[in-house]
Amino acid sequence: MRLKVGSRMQRSGNGGNVSSGFSTKLVSLLCIASFCFGVFVVNRLWSVPDLVDTDNNIAASTGKYGIINPAINCDHKKMDADRRSHAIKTLDETIYSLEMQLAAAREAKAENEKKATDAKSGNDTSNYNAQKVFFVMGIITAFSSRKRRDSIRETWMPQGHVLKKLEKEKRIVIRFVIGHSATPGGVLDRAIDAEEAEHKDFLRLNHVEGYHELSSKTQIYFSTAVSKWDADMYIKVDDDVHVNLGILSSLLSRHQSKPRIYIGCMKSGPVLGHKGVKYHEPEYWKFGEEGNKYFRHATGQIYAISKDLAKYISVNRDILHKYANEDVSLGSWFIGLDVNHIDERSMCCGTPPEDCEWKAQAGNPCAASFDWSCSGICKSVEGMEQVHQLCGEDRDIF
Repeated sequence: MRLKVGSRMQRSGNGGNVSSGFSTKLVSLLCIASFCFGVFVVNRLWSVPDLVDTDNNIAASTGKYGIINPAINCDHKKMDADRRSHAIKTLDETIYSLEMQLAAAREAKAENEKKATDAKSGNDTSNYNAQKVFFVMGIITAFSSRKRRDSIRETWMPQGHVLKKLEKEKRIVIRFVIGHSATPGGVLDRAIDAEEAEHKDFLRLNHVEGYHELSSKTQIYFSTAVSKWDADMYIKVDDDVHVNLGILSSLLSRHQSKPRIYIGCMKSGPVLGHKGVKYHEPEYWKFGEEGNKYFRHATGQIYAISKDLAKYISVNRDILHKYANEDVSLGSWFIGLDVNHIDERSMCCGTPPEDCEWKAQAGNPCAASFDWSCSGICKSVEGMEQVHQLCGEDRDIF
């Protein structure tokens, strides 16, 4: 539909021009007014953002792409870091608490299992659990070492009523430590039974004897000793080592009240990865590159640990890794623990005519003596008596 602006059309006097019903001035005024009104509306509705806000928006958007965002408040970052640190600390404390509870539960379970086993076998050792002693010395021995044991009995280890008196008055327990043969009740086991009936100086383990099982035997020794005696210290010594009990007792008494004590002649020998060599380490690759050394640990001929460490071994015996060499295994069990390693050179003196004889003559006898070249006293059955005469203390010292 078309709208007519004028009601009628006129022709001018010259007949060529057509004029509308509105004047030209009026139309011009309407156009100018419309333009001004449009400008006014635009200025009112489309306000331009402040420059500062625009900059902040740009900075915030560019921050997504890794550009440092000046709009981030550093106080907020510090608060977030503090919250994370507090959360981590709380988590660590919770984990530590759970580990302690787990260790306590394992110990309680082990004690209950042992009581049940003892009750079933009729060998109730509950009386031993209450016996408080100074230290327990376990002399690691084998079925074939009867002569070695006799050489020790004839030199530095008390016998008979003197051994009982030492245990009762000085609270010192000494036992030869041995397991059983692959055929329990066989001739080897019966020989130990007869020897025990004669001397009553054995600690029998639930363990199958074997040279390559020394790590396991040591672990079971500590677990068994902990279950039978409440000692301040637990000692492991080989049956070809000479010991001065008085000197050793005095040495240990200086550390008796300290926690997590590990005493011995500390060393860090090379890791031997080649097959066929003595002390070969099958798991050599765990210790890094070829030519690396072991972590610091006590030599295996003799060492002592405090009660809390012996209990730790007993509680965690099922998950402690055993290396080929027993002294390395023991040292590895204490890695990660807050253990006080005490390097006591008096516990590894050489045999005559070396270290121990000179020190004995000077009035400073050694706690233990052996030959490094033989990892014990060379030909110990014959040599033990000589070492005792030249390096030993008075046998009646106690």
